[in-house]
Amino acid sequence: MHRKIFFALAVLVAVIFTVNLKAQSQQPVPAAPGVTVTTAHVEEDNPYGDVLTFNGFVKRTGVMAYPLIILSMIAFFMIVLFAFTVRQGTVVSDAFMNSADALIRKQDYLGLLAVCNRRNECIARITSKTLDFATRNPTASFEEVKEVTEAEGNRQSSLLLARIAYLGDVGAIAPMLGLLGTTLGMITTFHEISGKGVGGSNQLGLAQGVSEALLCTASGLVIGIPALMFYAIFRGKVNRLISEMEAATTHLMALLAVQYKRAARAVAGQ
Repeated sequence: MHRKIFFALAVLVAVIFTVNLKAQSQQPVPAAPGVTVTTAHVEEDNPYGDVLTFNGFVKRTGVMAYPLIILSMIAFFMIVLFAFTVRQGTVVSDAFMNSADALIRKQDYLGLLAVCNRRNECIARITSKTLDFATRNPTASFEEVKEVTEAEGNRQSSLLLARIAYLGDVGAIAPMLGLLGTTLGMITTFHEISGKGVGGSNQLGLAQGVSEALLCTASGLVIGIPALMFYAIFRGKVNRLISEMEAATTHLMALLAVQYKRAARAVAGQ
């Protein structure tokens, strides 16, 4: 788990380094003495060129650039992290199920509890909670043990869903921050118009101010739309894993029910 988190952080740092390197490479080159360089044609060909750099983005979007950049980094980190951690091996695995099946049939509950403590799967936590309750309360009925299992299963399912919900929150917050930046930019623009009036060069300034304000909304949507898309993908995957976890839990509880009935018959035969 720690190696995967380290790998995700390394990827994030590499992306940030690439963006900064691109920003440095796009800085204007000083012209030679006596040579006049015109930038109107370049800006006309690529009006968003300066927005793709860090300094240009901050300059064009204003104070809301920093929250948007932070949200984009958080969204990227969570997408990479969930891509490595939201998988079947972290919820239920065939290796654990085979071991649990064999140990329950042998009635080696202490051995199974030791296996559960060594593994970091959701089904292992559910089984560990069940066996811990059963061994501490030997007189408990199977229905009481089943209630403990269901409660822990619901808790693990809630944790899985709550974990990826943060990505959905980022997808919802980013467009709102972009809209807030647009609103603040429009307020500033119209405040300047009220003091200077509209006419001549001020019309060009108004168009430029509106364009820069709308960049905040566009930036928020650029962050929010992929975040919501990946959230929908991870939510479907988590729901599928929860279904598999419930099926595995039902299988283990059925095996325990058989052992409880066998033990009850043995006690009755004595």
